Amino acid sequence: MQKPLELLTEFLGQAKSENLRTSHYPKEFKSFKMKVSFGQGVQARVPWISFFTPEMSTSNGFYPVFLYYKAEEKLVLAFGVSETHEFGRQWDASVVGEYPYVSEVMSDPPRYGESRAYRVFDVVHRAEGVELLAEGGQVSSQEISEDLDRILDLFAQNLDRELADDNSSISAGLFYMEKQLEDFIIANWERTEFGSNLDLIYEDGVLVSQQFRTDIGPIDILAKDRTSGDYVVIELKRNQTSDDTIGQVMRYMGWISEKFDNQSVRALIVSGKFDQKLEYAQKMMPRIDVHIYEVDFKLREHRNS
Repeated sequence: MQKPLELLTEFLGQAKSENLRTSHYPKEFKSFKMKVSFGQGVQARVPWISFFTPEMSTSNGFYPVFLYYKAEEKLVLAFGVSETHEFGRQWDASVVGEYPYVSEVMSDPPRYGESRAYRVFDVVHRAEGVELLAEGGQVSSQEISEDLDRILDLFAQNLDRELADDNSSISAGLFYMEKQLEDFIIANWERTEFGSNLDLIYEDGVLVSQQFRTDIGPIDILAKDRTSGDYVVIELKRNQTSDDTIGQVMRYMGWISEKFDNQSVRALIVSGKFDQKLEYAQKMMPRIDVHIYEVDFKLREHRNS
């Protein structure tokens, strides 16, 4: 993964050119989506790098963002808010209340004045590269990394505050992407309830359980019961799931049953929430269990009452 200072050096250098291309920049950073913009068709007065969740976009959300004010040669790491659409949820006052608005630290900024400034840097372009200065001294690579990590942590905390809000469009407190949830389970297999009685599958020393390939699409995780040897299909849903998930899981179970001659194949659905439709469907599918994951990733089995 490219270090934040290396990313910023490339970004700030390109911002002084007429090149608007961004396809070579990473699309993700530490499990968050990342987007870079130098303008659409014409050069922007304030190029940016933003970090957000899949439910958001830079024009519709709130997110950590680097804002480069080219005319002023200032780079602001900010608690960004979209100017195009009113997202409905914003930064919590307990997170950003102590930080000034961008309009308070810069004189008449052309855009994003309602965002809050976490830290402001002076940008100095030299023949050998770009330097960032703050509080009168040069900013190190470690400082930039720590600043970005801190504001991303604050972003995650802000999202976690919405866990109890069923109307939240952010799915806060839950894993932000199913891929992240999947990677977490695999990496912590022995520390989850799964690892107590299920084994991951390896072929020639290579893990094949994750995104197990079938003719009808990949299974998120395929495991085997340590005692019976039966296959177990594990389907992950980062937020709420419904009865349509049952149909998807049954297709995978049918494929495994036929291809591996395993009539006792069963399935687990792991989700942040479930609705009543799933509960009724589960009553008729005794070989499909539902687990709800919690923020600290303790799994508890959902039992029909």
